[in-house]
Amino acid sequence: MTYRQLLKTQADLLEKEGNDNAYFDCSELLGMSMGKDCRSGAFSSALDDEADGILSKDFEKLCERRRNGEPLQYLLGEWEFCGIPLKVGKGVLIPRQDTETLVELAVNKYKNTDGIVAVDLCSGSGCIALAVERFLKCSKVYAVEKSEAAAVHLRENLKMNGSAVQLIMGDVLEYGCAESIPECDLIVCNPPYLTGEDMERLQKEVTYEPVEALFGGEDGLDFYRAVTRIWKNRLKTGGTLIYEIGMGQEDDVMQIMVQHGFENVRCKPDPCGIMRCVMGTKK
Repeated sequence: MTYRQLLKTQADLLEKEGNDNAYFDCSELLGMSMGKDCRSGAFSSALDDEADGILSKDFEKLCERRRNGEPLQYLLGEWEFCGIPLKVGKGVLIPRQDTETLVELAVNKYKNTDGIVAVDLCSGSGCIALAVERFLKCSKVYAVEKSEAAAVHLRENLKMNGSAVQLIMGDVLEYGCAESIPECDLIVCNPPYLTGEDMERLQKEVTYEPVEALFGGEDGLDFYRAVTRIWKNRLKTGGTLIYEIGMGQEDDVMQIMVQHGFENVRCKPDPCGIMRCVMGTKK
């Protein structure tokens, strides 16, 4: 059997499980097994070679795990966000393209400003903090994370990308954590925002991700209420708070920010047209 035949067989099996990206997923897994970038000419050229037996078994095991619902990103052990390579795995939320909308808002707001101080709350893999550091002229970027399991990946990502982002281990829901960080120009936050009902209807692969990075209380708004209240005083006057939000949460989150004195509060859709971020300015 050639690698091409092996790839087709596994992609067909994965597609039968309802995966709409079966060929892409299996190509990524085969490329990893072969030690080749699946987008490269070397990979394409090797597809008609006779498949190595040991390599084939390793690939088939990976595909079986994917059919069982394990996220592709966890199987690969890495993913990209805003063009930045990241290590990901069990215990950390997988970076998603939707979240790049938050980064775009921050960049558009501060692209002509030098020396800003930025804080990324609920940092997870560090994807947002790293993107803010890369695309803005920051004097300091802080990444705040509570979970030690997530921080393992975050530290690795900071090191791998030669980052000066400072990791702060702490709970964003505690005043003491906020008080440990100086006043800043920008706060970005992708908090847990799934509701109790959402948690009962999770796609199988999402169940592999940490619950503490997903569940935002019964109405999904616990973190927005607490973070806005606790962290608003860490923003300088004229500073900006930007949240990622879940589908249909824009009105509630905007109301929370207005109630806490933010002005020019507005929402922004992601590339699919779903309202994905809410931002406001501290008076």
